Amino acid sequence: MKLYERYGFSRRCHNAAVLLAVMLITLLSAAAQAQQPIRLLVFGDSLVAGYALPPDAAYPAQLEKALKAKGINITVMNAGVSGDTTAAAASRLDWALADKPTHVIVELGANDMLRGLAPEQARTNLDAILTKLKQNNLPVMLMGMLAAPNLGADYGRRFNSIYPDLAAKHGVPLYPFFLDGVAGEAKLNLSDGIHPTQEGVAIMVERTLPHILRFLGQ
Repeated sequence: MKLYERYGFSRRCHNAAVLLAVMLITLLSAAAQAQQPIRLLVFGDSLVAGYALPPDAAYPAQLEKALKAKGINITVMNAGVSGDTTAAAASRLDWALADKPTHVIVELGANDMLRGLAPEQARTNLDAILTKLKQNNLPVMLMGMLAAPNLGADYGRRFNSIYPDLAAKHGVPLYPFFLDGVAGEAKLNLSDGIHPTQEGVAIMVERTLPHILRFLGQ
């Protein structure tokens, strides 16, 4: 005789009890996962590092503040290194992943472009970075960059196509131009005309925030 029969329970009642228990365990598990903080790694160059800005004015710090204001339990980690090319960044990716992120934003390529390096090299390096992140089962968002017009139409075509091509290849969301709304605006950039001021970074956060919320599933 089955245990549930011994105590007068029907098979239907027994099955319902089992189903209820499974549902309860699933709900508790989902609640626990929801309470776990997101660890967002922003992997990039000086535009991420916050060149010549206080630490709390850099893009990751301002982004974390904006996301927390939306009620999101998140830590945004600044993995930006000023001057990094895509090749230099690729060589330090394992070190950056030691911080155990749950999500990654990749922002690279500006220094390759400013140095006039072959776009094909940047494409290869970014492809390798995205491949490694995919192998680590990490959700990734790619921030795009655009070539300066003075580099010529051919260079611009080869460079600008890197980001949509790789986003499509790896199936990751793309924000087309990280400096949208800031590039070329003198009052939003430092005297070098390249790096954003604190106010410029705030505009970058404002413009990227809806895309990042979708990326994070919020």
